[in-house]
Amino acid sequence: MGFVKVVKNKAYFRRYQVKFRRRREGKTDFFARKRLVVQDKNKYNTPKYRMIVRLSNRDICCQIAYAKIEGDQIVCASYSHELPNYGIAVGLTNYAAAYCTGLLLARRLLHKFGMDQVYEGQVEVTGDEFNVESIDGQPSAFTCYLDAGLTRTTTGNKVFGALKGAVDGGLAIPHSLKRFPGYDTESKDFSADVHRKHIMGMNVADYMSYLMEEDEDAYKKQFSRFIKNGVTPDAVEEMYKKAHSAIRANPAHVKKPTKDIKKKRWNRAKLSLAQRKDRVAQKKASFLRAQEQEAGDG
Repeated sequence: MGFVKVVKNKAYFRRYQVKFRRRREGKTDFFARKRLVVQDKNKYNTPKYRMIVRLSNRDICCQIAYAKIEGDQIVCASYSHELPNYGIAVGLTNYAAAYCTGLLLARRLLHKFGMDQVYEGQVEVTGDEFNVESIDGQPSAFTCYLDAGLTRTTTGNKVFGALKGAVDGGLAIPHSLKRFPGYDTESKDFSADVHRKHIMGMNVADYMSYLMEEDEDAYKKQFSRFIKNGVTPDAVEEMYKKAHSAIRANPAHVKKPTKDIKKKRWNRAKLSLAQRKDRVAQKKASFLRAQEQEAGDG
């Protein structure tokens, strides 16, 4: 059969339906979203919570949300740019920072609902498997599902660092060990020690030590902010330990005080009717005085 030109006729264009706006923009995977949002019919109006994790070049955003007809409702949120309040001034987008952001989200959410004393999670960081289970006679564990968006869910992705932080913080999120750093796809073995090193930032500390020995200039260039803030390879693990304790001690969000801003006018203030009339009267009087002076001089 020869080449046949496909003609898009009037019937095609009349029946054509554009895709959702966020699909056209390449921002939302609606195939995945439907499965994360749709609740079982026998659960009636119970919200289906999602833990949303989004990564950017400068920040990590973690949110707990549920879907309504009007749009998603955010219950709680945490950001890695809040971590300087807990003693982490540098490396706000690495795996260890993602873990801290997830931990902050979990503790803040449970604190909000008054469940932080009931579900403390995994206080000692081991990197091993941990799952939150409901306690008899107490409110059920807060259950949500990971929403990774369009992120490629590869083994060791920072999204799973935030997930691990939230689980260790006391949230019940279904997951497996296969995507954490330390899992070997060939042998099917999981090394909790490797995972713990990533959580405590030891992989970064090892690389810092390596660069200090091998290439001093590259070290100064790549870790200039670490040097500026006095963070050495030996101090990295202790920095994250203190941050984890500080997050558990006080996870509440503190609102910034409102600034008293005096606006500067660049144009003239509008005159009232009385001021405009007075201005005209002054101009008239000035004009008449000038006329009288001219007549007197002549």
